[in-house]
Amino acid sequence: MNHHTKDKGDLGVLKAQVDLFEKGYMILLPQTEHAPFDLVIYKNQTFKRVQVKYRELNKKGILEVRFRSSYSTSNGIVNKKVDKNQIDIYGIYCPQTDECYYFDPKTFKNSFSLRVETPKNNQMQNVKFAKDYREIPQLD
Repeated sequence: MNHHTKDKGDLGVLKAQVDLFEKGYMILLPQTEHAPFDLVIYKNQTFKRVQVKYRELNKKGILEVRFRSSYSTSNGIVNKKVDKNQIDIYGIYCPQTDECYYFDPKTFKNSFSLRVETPKNNQMQNVKFAKDYREIPQLD
């Protein structure tokens, strides 16, 4: 299925909203497209700001997560680093697995990779499996 980039982002946010609702969170939406987060979740008297990205698996079956946003202007495409102080949870929607993965962006530097399947060489050390990121992390 081919989607325009904006449509992919919208689909990712919608999938995350359903997933988070099913996990028992109340979903709150900002009234502007200029917020540094896509939605806010609320549960157990705690609010968390969530940024959601749509990411497809690469040719090796890996979800590559980079902490930057890209958008078009009249001068071309602009890449902007994510300000990790303005979000609490980073969410990734993957259309191949039809699942969302969540993590605290402050636990990673500029990027990292999630594996959907075990590497062909069966390496397990230092491998981050997507299935281990299905729940919202607890924040301090």
